[in-house]
Amino acid sequence: MYTHENLNGRTAVITGGSGVLCSAMAKELAKQGVRVALLNRTIEKGQAIADEINAFGGKAVAFQADVLDRASLETARDQVLSEFGQVDILITGAGGNQPTATTTNEVFGEGDESQTFFDMDAHAFSKVFDLNFTGTFLTSQVFGKELLKSKHPVILNISSMSAYSPMTKVPAYSAAKASINNFTMWMAVHFAEVGLRVNALAPGFVLTEQNRTLLTNDDGSLTERSHKIMTHTPMRRFGKPEDLLGTMLWLVDESYSGFVTGVTVPVDGGFMAYSGV
Repeated sequence: MYTHENLNGRTAVITGGSGVLCSAMAKELAKQGVRVALLNRTIEKGQAIADEINAFGGKAVAFQADVLDRASLETARDQVLSEFGQVDILITGAGGNQPTATTTNEVFGEGDESQTFFDMDAHAFSKVFDLNFTGTFLTSQVFGKELLKSKHPVILNISSMSAYSPMTKVPAYSAAKASINNFTMWMAVHFAEVGLRVNALAPGFVLTEQNRTLLTNDDGSLTERSHKIMTHTPMRRFGKPEDLLGTMLWLVDESYSGFVTGVTVPVDGGFMAYSGV
């Protein structure tokens, strides 16, 4: 049974659709009758999620696309239109970080540092911006004109806790995610009069394969960094992908959020609300 019946029959394009968070979103949208186009640089990863969705009766197709390659995105757009005929929802989930755009320690001069602020690679720093911001910009450009043909178009960007208060060690990622919040507001204003709503989700700390080595030790216990996160998360747990789904459905369904645009919604267990005291 659909809980958001008016989403039934719409088409969602999700970049980074094989990731932990976006694959959960894709599956939930499919359960609402949304046809899902999964875009990934490696099509096999997207295909694995599409197979799961199709196995439970949903409709999903995987497409190869690089969010930093306009021609690749345009090819994927044409394939999506050939398959589904329309685009109603765009979720820009592709992103990431680069090891050489990070520092070893949280504070300069804190013990032995193999990589300090002065050692970070400028190319890697730019690559992080490209992965998180430029990819969102290009994807919005390529799919935006098709979105405007929908009766209820919506873009949902993926932000981060580090957009509000930059996390230590990851200056490039933090700055790039802050740009997502700003760009979300800019786009919301720019397209408001033609009906395209643009919002963002800012997940709290969720264990993924990308951050597992930072947050857990080999024996599964929490690292020092994880203990800091728990101390500053009033709900005293990591988030789960499923925690994002209700907010996602609210933001993409105009019958629930038709007057909401230009906001970034934290789903963080109270992390942003806690001063540490």
